[in-house]
Amino acid sequence: MSEAPLLIGRAKELRALVDAMAQPPSVALVEGEPGVGKTRLIREALRDPAVRGRRVLAGSCRPLREPFPYGPVLDLLRHSAGALPAALSPVCGALRPYLPEIAHRLPPGPEPLRDARAARHRLFRAVRALLDALGGAVMVVEDLHWADDGTRDLLRFLVDDPPRGLSAVVSYRREELPGTGLPFGRAYRRPPGTSTVTLPLRPLDADGVQALCGALTGAPEPPAPFAAELHRRTAGIPFVVEEVVRALPREGRLGPEALEAMAVPAPLREAVTDRMSALSPPTVAVVHAAAVLGAPAGEALLAAVARGTDRTDGTECAAPVREALRAGVLHEWGDDRYGFRHVLAQQAVYAALPGPDRHRLHRGAMRALAAQHPQPLVQLAYHARRAGEFARWRAYGEAAASSAREVCDLALAVGMLEELLSDGRLGRRECARLAVELSRDAVLGLTHRRATELLRGIVRDSRLPRDVRGEIRLNLGLLLYNQAGRYEEGRAATALAVEELRDRPALAARGMAALAMPAWGDHPYAVHARWIERAEELAAREPEPSVSTAVRANRLALAMYGGDPEVWGPAERFTGAAGPGTDRRQAARACGNFADAATCVGRFGAAHRFRREGRRLAAECGAAFYGGIVEGTALRLDWYEGRWQGLAERARHVLDTVRDVPGIAADAHLVLGLLACTRGEWDEAAEALRAAGLADPANAPAPILASASGAMARLLRARGEPVAARAEAERGIARIRRKGLWSWAGDLAPQAVTALVRDGRLPEAERTAAELAEGIEGRDAPLASAALRACRGTLAAGGGRTAEAAALFDAARTAYAALPHPYAAARAGEAAARCRLGEGDEGTAQLLAVSEEFAALGATRDAARCRRVLRGNDVVLPSRRGRRGYGDQLSPREQDVARLVALGHTNREIADVLFLSPRTVEHHVAQVLRKLNLGSRAEVAAAPL
Repeated sequence: MSEAPLLIGRAKELRALVDAMAQPPSVALVEGEPGVGKTRLIREALRDPAVRGRRVLAGSCRPLREPFPYGPVLDLLRHSAGALPAALSPVCGALRPYLPEIAHRLPPGPEPLRDARAARHRLFRAVRALLDALGGAVMVVEDLHWADDGTRDLLRFLVDDPPRGLSAVVSYRREELPGTGLPFGRAYRRPPGTSTVTLPLRPLDADGVQALCGALTGAPEPPAPFAAELHRRTAGIPFVVEEVVRALPREGRLGPEALEAMAVPAPLREAVTDRMSALSPPTVAVVHAAAVLGAPAGEALLAAVARGTDRTDGTECAAPVREALRAGVLHEWGDDRYGFRHVLAQQAVYAALPGPDRHRLHRGAMRALAAQHPQPLVQLAYHARRAGEFARWRAYGEAAASSAREVCDLALAVGMLEELLSDGRLGRRECARLAVELSRDAVLGLTHRRATELLRGIVRDSRLPRDVRGEIRLNLGLLLYNQAGRYEEGRAATALAVEELRDRPALAARGMAALAMPAWGDHPYAVHARWIERAEELAAREPEPSVSTAVRANRLALAMYGGDPEVWGPAERFTGAAGPGTDRRQAARACGNFADAATCVGRFGAAHRFRREGRRLAAECGAAFYGGIVEGTALRLDWYEGRWQGLAERARHVLDTVRDVPGIAADAHLVLGLLACTRGEWDEAAEALRAAGLADPANAPAPILASASGAMARLLRARGEPVAARAEAERGIARIRRKGLWSWAGDLAPQAVTALVRDGRLPEAERTAAELAEGIEGRDAPLASAALRACRGTLAAGGGRTAEAAALFDAARTAYAALPHPYAAARAGEAAARCRLGEGDEGTAQLLAVSEEFAALGATRDAARCRRVLRGNDVVLPSRRGRRGYGDQLSPREQDVARLVALGHTNREIADVLFLSPRTVEHHVAQVLRKLNLGSRAEVAAAPL
C-alpha cells in the first residue's frame, strides 16, 4: 500500500507554502510534532506547477550534533555542480575544502584566515554567494530541531538576508528545539522584501482521518465508526494513521473490530514491530544497529555495529539493507546512508531492545565510531553513556567539551560538562577539575541555571582544596550577578572567593576587579575604588598579562562610569591594542563595559565605537554573554538617539534570546517601557519598567534602575498620581545619593526635580539640583550636564521666572541635541515653548515645531499633548493626514486608536492618552472596526495594523 495519493487536510497550508516558494526571496517555516506530515507537505508543494522546474536543494539535520558540521547545508550544495554558472564570486573558493565533489567548478581557495570566527564568517558568505549564483533555487532543510549551533547560525545568516532568488523552507518540531525554543535560536524577523510564512501543522480531526483512510485504502468513504476509532487510536497524526492503515488486513470489512483485532500500538510501536516480524535475522540485526546509531549511516557502519567490530567492508550488509528498505523499515537518505524515516520508528525499535542487547550494540557503535578520523566525540560520548561505560563516557565527554571549546562552541562544552557533573559517580578530584572547567566556560555563555546549581553544590564540599574551591566560587559569583542577576549572592560569593584565593593572587586580583564594578548594588563609589586599588596592587606583582589586562579594563570602566574626563584616550588605546596575542575575551568584556559606561554618561559616539568592537571580539571568541551585553547597550543607544523604527521588535527579540539573563534583559525591558511611555500605554510601560529593575531594585543594574525610576515618576505624574511620582523619584535619587555617582542621574534628575516642584517642595527640588551640580562638577557626563540645565529650567519656572526658565530650557535643548538625544531635546523645547506662550508667536511656533518632532519620533502621546495645548491657544493645526481620504486604510489617528484598542484600553483611557474627547474616540473606533471588517473590539488585537 503506497502513501495517500492526496494530501489530506492541508489545502490552506499547501497554498501558503506554494505561494511562498513562488515569490522569492522567501522563508517558510513548517512546524509540527513527529509524524504530522511536514515532509509530505513540502514534497507536495515542490510538485505544484508554480514551483515545478525550479532547482531543489534538499538536506536534513541529524539527531547527534558535532561541534562544527554545517552538514545539512553542505550536503545539499554537493549536488549543484551542473547548475553553477561559469563565473562565481571569489569568496566561493572558501568552499573548496568542504565540497570536494564540486571543487573543480569553484574559484581558487582564498588565503587561510588565522581567526576562526573570521573564517566562519567567510564560509557563511561563500554559501550565500553560491546559492545566489544558482538563481531561483528552493533550499529545503528538514528537522531543524536536530541542528547543531553552527548549522543554526549558518541558516540564520542566510534567512536574515536571503539571496534574491532563493526560497528557503525549514521544518522542525517546536517542542524539541533546544535552548530558547526558537527555530534559529532567536526570534526570526522578516527582512524587508522577503515573503515569510509560518505553517504550524496540527493532527487531523476525525473527518480528516476518515478522508485519509479512504485515500489510503481506496474505499470511497470508510465507515464513520471505523474512522472514529482510528482517530482515537492514532490521535489524528497522519504518519501513524498511514502506518496503522498499512498494517490492516487487505481483505475484510473496515470496522472498529478490525482495529481491535490487530496488534497496533498507540501510536507506532506495534506497527514497527509488525513490520520487523517479517524480517530475516540479519536484517533485524541491521535495523537494531540503525536504531542504536540514531542517525542515518552507511552500510559499513551498520554492519560494524551489528557485528560488534570495526573491521568490515559492509558488503555483507547490502542484502539486509535492501530487505529493510523494501519493508519500509529503513529509508534511503542519500549519499548511501540509511536510517529510519521518522524518529518515532527508531524509538519504537530501540525501546523493544532488551537491555543487554542495547549495551552490546552501543559498545559496537563505540568501537566502529572510534575508528573514524576525526572521531565523532559527541556521538562517542552518547554511546559510551548508553553502554554503561562510565570511564569511556567521561573521557569522550571531556574530549568533546575540549573540541567544542577549540571551535568556540562554548554552549556545547558547557552542556557536556554539565552532563558529566550531573552523573554523581565522579571522584572528588575529577569533580573539582571538571567543575573548574565548567565554571570557566559558563561565565562566557547565556545559560546558567544548571551550571549554577551544580557549582553551588560542589563548593559546599569543604574537603576540596581551598584554592580550587575559590576558583570555582569566583566563577560562580560571576555567574550569579552577571547571568543570574542575583547581585548580593554573587557579591558575597566573590568576596569569599577572594579570601580563599589568597595563595593564587592572579585569580584573587580578578575577583577584586569584579567587585570594583559599580553597576550592581548600592555600595558607594568609594567601596568600588578600594577594591580596584587592591586588585592593582596584586596585579602589579603578577607576571601573567591577562591579569593586568582584566584589572586595567575594570579600572578604566570604573573611571568611565564616574565621568573621569581623562579616561577616554586610555580606553581607546586599550581596545585598539586587542590584537592577536592578547586576551581577547578580556578585551571583549572591557568593550562591553566601556560601551555601557559611555552610554550611561552620554558619550554616545564612544559607546558606538566600543559596542562595535565588543561585538566583533565577542563573536570571535564565542563569548555569548559579552555579545549580549553590547546588544542590550545598542538598544539603549537607539532609544537615546531616536532610532525608534523597529526598536520594540528588536527589544523583544533580545528578550527572546536572553530572558533568563536579567542584566541584559533589563536593557530590553527599559527600552520597551520608555517606548510605551511615549505612546501613553501606561500599564504596559509600568510592567516593563518593573521588569527592568523596579520590582527588585537590590538585584538590578543601578544605571538601568535610575533610568527606570525617572520614567516611572513621569508615568505616575501623567496618570495623575503626583504623590506616588514624587515617592518614586525620591527613591531613585536616594539610590544615586548612596552610590555617589551623579553622572548616572541624567534620566532621573529632571523627573525628580519636576515631581518635587509639582508637589510644592521647591527647597527639596533645589537641593537635588545642587547635589547634581556638585556631583558632576569637573566630570565628563554630558547627559547629566544637559539634565542639570533642564532641572534649573524647572526650578526657574516653579519660581515664576518664565523668561529665565525658557532660556534654560533652550540651553538644555541644545545640549540634548548635541548628544544626540532628540526626545529629551524635544521635551526641553516643549517646556521652553510653554514658558513663551502668550508672549507673541514665538512660543506657538516653537511648540508647533516640537509637536512635529515628537510625531516624527513616534511619541504619539507627547505629540498629542502639544497639539492639545496649541488648540487651547486657538492655533489652527495643519492636517496630519498629508492627503485627503484614506479609503479603507487607517488614518494615522485611527492607527493610534487601533493600537490602544488592541491593548485593551477603554475609550475613556484612549481619550486621556491622545487628548481627545470620548465621542471622537468612539467615532475613530467605529471607523477602525469598519475598515478592518471586524465585529468587535476584541478582534482588533489579532488584526494586522
